[in-house]
Amino acid sequence: MSLGFQSFMAVLPILTAAVLLVGFRWPAKWAMPICYVVAVLISFIFWHVDVVRIVASTIQGLFITADILFIIFGAILLLNTLKHSGAISAIRTGFTKISPDRRVQVVLTAWLFGAFIEGASGFGTPAAIAAPLMVAIGFPALGAVMIGMMIQSTPVTFGAVGTPILIGVKGGLENPQLTALLAEVGMDFSQYLQLITAASAIFHAIAGTLIPTFMVVMMTRFFGRNKSWTEGLSILPFSIMGGLAFTIPYMLTGIFLGPEFPSLIGALIGMAIMTTAATKGFLVPKDIWDFPPREEWEPGWMSQMEIKLDALTSKKPMNLTLAWIPYLLVAIILVLTRLGQLPLGTWLKSVKFPWSDILGTGISAAFVPLYLPGAILCFVVLITYFLHKMSWNELSLAIKESSSILLGAGFVLIFTIPMVRVYINSGVNAAGYSSMPLAMAEWVAANVGQVWPFFAPLIGALGAFIAGSNTVSNLMFSLFQHGVAQNLAISGVVVVALQAVGAAAGNMFCIHNVVAASATVGLLGQEGNTLRRTIIPTLYYCILVGILGLLVIYAMGYHDPLNAYLVSR
Repeated sequence: MSLGFQSFMAVLPILTAAVLLVGFRWPAKWAMPICYVVAVLISFIFWHVDVVRIVASTIQGLFITADILFIIFGAILLLNTLKHSGAISAIRTGFTKISPDRRVQVVLTAWLFGAFIEGASGFGTPAAIAAPLMVAIGFPALGAVMIGMMIQSTPVTFGAVGTPILIGVKGGLENPQLTALLAEVGMDFSQYLQLITAASAIFHAIAGTLIPTFMVVMMTRFFGRNKSWTEGLSILPFSIMGGLAFTIPYMLTGIFLGPEFPSLIGALIGMAIMTTAATKGFLVPKDIWDFPPREEWEPGWMSQMEIKLDALTSKKPMNLTLAWIPYLLVAIILVLTRLGQLPLGTWLKSVKFPWSDILGTGISAAFVPLYLPGAILCFVVLITYFLHKMSWNELSLAIKESSSILLGAGFVLIFTIPMVRVYINSGVNAAGYSSMPLAMAEWVAANVGQVWPFFAPLIGALGAFIAGSNTVSNLMFSLFQHGVAQNLAISGVVVVALQAVGAAAGNMFCIHNVVAASATVGLLGQEGNTLRRTIIPTLYYCILVGILGLLVIYAMGYHDPLNAYLVSR
């Protein structure tokens, strides 16, 4: 097969998903089994991947599905526990006291609290926690999923205490040849990685400042009574301030401290600044924006979760601090378990159920239950049971309600994630072709030439769209992106940073992230509607960052130390 035909066949499962989900508005439970079959057939017929390897990839995907379902269950269980304890009622009241304006609540709850959870945990956890919390305080389920997906943008490159850089870029890029070249210019790989970190933070800071504004205007446009963009823009000074309150400390942390803490520090400083501003009414419009009355909501906006939350009014009022303690515990424990300097994470990882060399293919998988955010969420549920003095009947109701929601998400994800692993593992084949994602990237590189920096973020986003992970996208494409940069004699630092930033943006438009977020609010079948909307901020992010990459490389003439050395040789 020619490279062009390889690329076309590789993109076919993605096109199938786009046509069925977005074009025909099929629910994912119908579309994704078809996409899985298409990917398997292409892998077997055109890539000549062995059947045993396809089966092993599917098994690996099922292990990852178990991870995601555990996180979904933990997030739903925490919400339902807080619902039955009475904490959600107190949290609702607390937000109303800070500001009853939904636009303000988006900046505080989704953008800043969600960014903090992303910085601590990653793994799709911010949408899984923030989306049901937004539903609990009165947001439509479909709107909460849309906004929850947009959380997974700027904070993601430095999510899970820097995993997409420290594991993704480092694991994908570090090799003996590059290390030797860096030694010739007096650098080691960690210094080179820090240059990539700083560049990523700067690109994100520029593009990410507008993300809370996107959240607000898309909420007012798609979920407001007047379907108005301008009602969202009327809070522009506050939403811009919310963006800057996060991105400025985020950028400075990335430049001067490294990849572990930009999202955490940016979110903490941002929450302190913006909560104070909202409480004092600083830059907050005098008008108060809210959703239309519940009886006017479109049928597709709601899930059973809203109805159940509204029906629960009998609990006595709870102290606001006591109500928020479970979420605070989640954040603290996530941070403590993700810090490499502490032994807690290593101890949790020691409880492991691995399957190495599945069916003799070299593919491996493992279930590490205690280290997953789902275990931490369940642990906090247990603490909450005692802390909020709940009855066993209340907790058992929360468990029952949470378990029932998993069924729909599980069916979709057992096809979606294995499809991803078939894609990624297709690089070992009898035809001698690159893996399907790499074939698409190679075709783009061969046809765009010097304007590659513009397309580099889109390739990163493609990887995240396929894999649902910034880290995996960086593992797949970092070395490829760096190689293209060397062939074009442009900065590898900038191009790999564009890859990392684009991979973060791609999380907003990833099918299995949408399915996971939808499951946490009890809303499945509307995935196409969410994807049609989240493609807007995804394209904004990738296009803007691509243009910035062109300007840095060609208009500013930036050369990193290695690139400058290679050009001068």
